[in-house]
Amino acid sequence: MNQDTIEAGCDEAGRGCLAGPVCVAAVIMPADYANPLLNDSKKMTPGNRAILKVEIEKMAIDYAVVFVDNNKIDEINILRASLLGMHKALDKLKVRPQHILVDGNKFNSYRNIPHTCIVKGDGKFASIAAASVLAKTYRDQWMLELHYRHNNYGWNKNKGYPTQKHRNAILTYGLTPYHRRSFRLHNTQMEIEFQKNT
Repeated sequence: MNQDTIEAGCDEAGRGCLAGPVCVAAVIMPADYANPLLNDSKKMTPGNRAILKVEIEKMAIDYAVVFVDNNKIDEINILRASLLGMHKALDKLKVRPQHILVDGNKFNSYRNIPHTCIVKGDGKFASIAAASVLAKTYRDQWMLELHYRHNNYGWNKNKGYPTQKHRNAILTYGLTPYHRRSFRLHNTQMEIEFQKNT
């Protein structure tokens, strides 16, 4: 938002999933960084996300990626787990930001650093979009690895989101250690309610 301010963008992926962690990234990009492919990660193809992941990691002034596992999500709820992940990601940055840009409308103040919450910010600001790309690509890879241990749930495709196949697999095969037990997991229950689907 300000060319002369060191800004860190924060975003997460996996908030609306039935299984797996929520993944949070904090990214500081150069003020003049631009790439026509960069956007809200949900609107990008997997191929473009993979390209941008490499470029972001190369071009970023600093970045950090953090996972908050399903057990912690069950313990404190998904919103608090996402906010905790943002703080942990900011803790890992070696460069101290002067301002924090957050995708969404919720954030807990961090070390008295000014912050701005922006709904759909991942489509408006490069640092938030970069964070969304890292969070999404890191989490997708994590869920792919979990799929090889528990291949009945289709995590290689649904990444833990509440698809019909995923819900049917839960009814057929039961829960894994990676399922969020505080979420509504079964077909016979209402669709899970969440504020955003990443």
